[in-house]
Amino acid sequence: MKPPRAAPRPRQSATHMPATVILEPAGRCCWDEPVNITVHGLTPGQRVTLRASLRDEKGAHFRAHARYCADCDGELDLARAPALGGSFAGLEPMGLIWALEPEKPLLRLVKRDVQTPFTVELEVLEGHEPEPQRVLGRVVHERYFLPPGVRREPVRAGRVRATLFLPPGMGPFPGVIDLFGSGGSLCEYRASLLSGHGFAVLALAYFRFEDLPEYLNDVHLEYFEEAVDFMLQHPKVKGPNIGLLGFSKGGDLCLSMASFLKGITATVLINSCVANTITPLHYKDMTIPSLGNDLGKHTITESGLMDCVNIWNNPLEEPDHRSLIPLEKAQGPFLFIVGKDDHNWKSEFYAHIASAWLQAHGKDRPQIIYYPGAGHCIDPPYFPPRIASVHAFLGQAMFFGGEPGAHSKAQVDAWQQIQTFFHKHLDGKKSVKHSKI
Repeated sequence: MKPPRAAPRPRQSATHMPATVILEPAGRCCWDEPVNITVHGLTPGQRVTLRASLRDEKGAHFRAHARYCADCDGELDLARAPALGGSFAGLEPMGLIWALEPEKPLLRLVKRDVQTPFTVELEVLEGHEPEPQRVLGRVVHERYFLPPGVRREPVRAGRVRATLFLPPGMGPFPGVIDLFGSGGSLCEYRASLLSGHGFAVLALAYFRFEDLPEYLNDVHLEYFEEAVDFMLQHPKVKGPNIGLLGFSKGGDLCLSMASFLKGITATVLINSCVANTITPLHYKDMTIPSLGNDLGKHTITESGLMDCVNIWNNPLEEPDHRSLIPLEKAQGPFLFIVGKDDHNWKSEFYAHIASAWLQAHGKDRPQIIYYPGAGHCIDPPYFPPRIASVHAFLGQAMFFGGEPGAHSKAQVDAWQQIQTFFHKHLDGKKSVKHSKI
């Protein structure tokens, strides 16, 4: 006979809790901004566990926790106190956000509706036990994706399916087109956050959205040319050129756009290939075949995840050299963001190819920033590193690479580097503040 279950402990009201959690900025802030977390009202040296929890738009639960000790004054400042274990260890002031993990394995934390915030509950619990029960303090923190004054405008212009984000003010603003990878659909969160830093950003869908093709077959560059023309003709976009930001498959599409289309003067690639991938690319009477691959070369990790880093053919060898994108035709400079632990494909090798190719054709060497310990999916700051997840389109559990702490730091730094690059080449500004990495 099973013993009777103990009655659940009553939840303490915030007004009677012994500890106070202080956030700076208080209450709410933008997702890509850090928040300083401090706890007051503890006893000197008191052991506590801090826990963060969040539910996404589909109700999936994400949690993180870390163990700490208060200082001699009974206070805890996460900017000065190292975590002693839990979801992470060491001095990680934003660890409770970037270390959020799904209760259901392999789920990815993604923002689907940028018009609503994520709400994070932060709790202080007594002790370092595996499942501490007594709540000493609690606070709710909102992290929004539509920065103050940023305007969101759905775009259905000709064939173009997109969303335009405009910063506050009269403008015109430097323009950027933002492309995601082979998961398809319309991803807005990176564009909305980037717009908060002074850019007019077009989040552009190219398949698996509304009346666009369901599958990534026979891509036509004329569609992307329409998007470029839309931006250059928009009264709030500062011409005569725009920038491109592409991740994964979206990166090689950006390379093709920069190489064949007019009006592009700055291109940022996040873990991208220098060859056309997945499907043939057509433009006028030209076709670039896709880079060959051999799925038989994939491996399975100890955790049962598919690792595809070795399935892709070498674009420098016959016959795959025909899939190389003619970067030497591009007008503006390139910035390659490279995760050195990318397990989707060999991003570091591809960046080396791009550099050698451009210099061999008398062009400037591209800027390449390498991030040791970073995997394939480099997102804006404080998104939990997507080391592994189920691919949105393939439906397979994939290993994307990366060590969580190093990957998280790479995301913070890369975000600043992207802004600096675009401000310099689109807006004439020298720099923005840099993170410490």
